[in-house]
Amino acid sequence: MKAKWALALATASLMGIACQQANAQVAGAQTLGVTVEESVLIVNGWSVKKGLLGKPVYNDEGQKVGILHDIIISPDNSASFAVVAAHQFLGVSQHDVAVPMSQLDYTSGKLVWAGATRDAVKATPKFEYSHVRATPVARKDFGHH
Repeated sequence: MKAKWALALATASLMGIACQQANAQVAGAQTLGVTVEESVLIVNGWSVKKGLLGKPVYNDEGQKVGILHDIIISPDNSASFAVVAAHQFLGVSQHDVAVPMSQLDYTSGKLVWAGATRDAVKATPKFEYSHVRATPVARKDFGHH
């Protein structure tokens, strides 16, 4: 009986060592997917689609100044600009504006553009997508600043 337990323990130990070796990372190899550390960032992060797109943008006085339509990601992978519909009728935007993400904040459950007014937003030059790259740039082709 003891011999069977010893054999089972030895087999389990060898299987554990084999599994560890099979999962070992090779120096210079890139991990596919996310690491454990990155998964923590995901869990603590938020979804643009579920949490922000289509939601109202308010000024710091609580007045609605637009609707968030899009977020522009720059080639260095940062969320650089928000596209806000300054005026829309029946869900169709009449005047989109680009806003640096640094001017927006999420305060008390609302997306806030401090200092914005409806008139100031409408007076901001219109943003048009024709000047935005349709596809991302490969990292190797992006010139770093």
